[in-house]
Amino acid sequence: ASNRPLVQAISTAKQPAAEFLDQDYPLERQRDFALGIVQRFGYDHARGRLDGAVHPFEVSFTRNDVRITARYERNFLPSGMFAVFHEAGHGMYEQNIDRAFTRTPFTTDLIGNYAVGGTSYGAHESQSRLWENHVGRSWDFWRLHFAELQAYFPEQLKGVDEAAFYRAVNRVQPSLIRVPADELTYDFHVMLRVELGRALIDGSLKVGDAPAAWNSAMEASLGVKVPDDRRGILQDPHWLWGQFGGFCSYTIGNVMAAQLYQAATAHGEGIGDALSRGEYEPLKSWLFENIHRHGRRYTRNDLLLKATGRSLDPEPYIAYLRSKYSDLYDLPMS
Repeated sequence: ASNRPLVQAISTAKQPAAEFLDQDYPLERQRDFALGIVQRFGYDHARGRLDGAVHPFEVSFTRNDVRITARYERNFLPSGMFAVFHEAGHGMYEQNIDRAFTRTPFTTDLIGNYAVGGTSYGAHESQSRLWENHVGRSWDFWRLHFAELQAYFPEQLKGVDEAAFYRAVNRVQPSLIRVPADELTYDFHVMLRVELGRALIDGSLKVGDAPAAWNSAMEASLGVKVPDDRRGILQDPHWLWGQFGGFCSYTIGNVMAAQLYQAATAHGEGIGDALSRGEYEPLKSWLFENIHRHGRRYTRNDLLLKATGRSLDPEPYIAYLRSKYSDLYDLPMS
């Protein structure tokens, strides 16, 4: 809700050119570029693999077999690329848990009987959203890596420079699908799923009425008309396998990611300077020390207290969004 005034202001602002994102981008080259980047982030491909999927996900069997997937779109470059960045954040969390915890309760969800070392869904999403957005959608990242991407797609990106590309992949445009949604409208998708899930559970919304409720809320909140259920309420598979009550974890992850990123770059270890040079090891090492290695040993809140000195706090996230998007759209800071 705190983002709504900024979204409304941006809706009447001049939008950046982005038509070059909608050209024909061969999938294999998309994969090769994204994989090269996440290996530099720290994802160990020798202990995992990258495949295509209908819906992006990461799955770990042990810390030495951590697999990631992406949903590539041949005619929209950001979809697959940022999905790889996102899932690699999950993957690095799993790969970097203390090996002494392997096959113990510190790397197993005993309720779901699933080999996962992340302490909570929210903590896991903090890692994926941090690498996807705070790193992968940053100005420093594209200042450094756009020429490399352009070499993969010289015709598609001919005449485009790093500033134009940075603006395009950060444009605010309400859309149907949560996964590739821009940072400002992403949480609206999450809030909608949480509200409808709660209504389904308490019985105030019948299953048969849920698609219409989804469509109505999407139009009211984002001004988007839903053409079919595949791009509406059925777009995420979580409810299909009975995972109700977990969608809030995506927004918790966004909040936690900003808090961790702020703490990491505020330390005297030169992490911010390293990122401006395209050196990702210092940030990965900080996350390893403060988050990854502990597995499920501490709760999410204990990890935050140890890493940042305070409990979950939305202020760094709100400040990050306001600063970034006010600058991108040349708006006064609210």
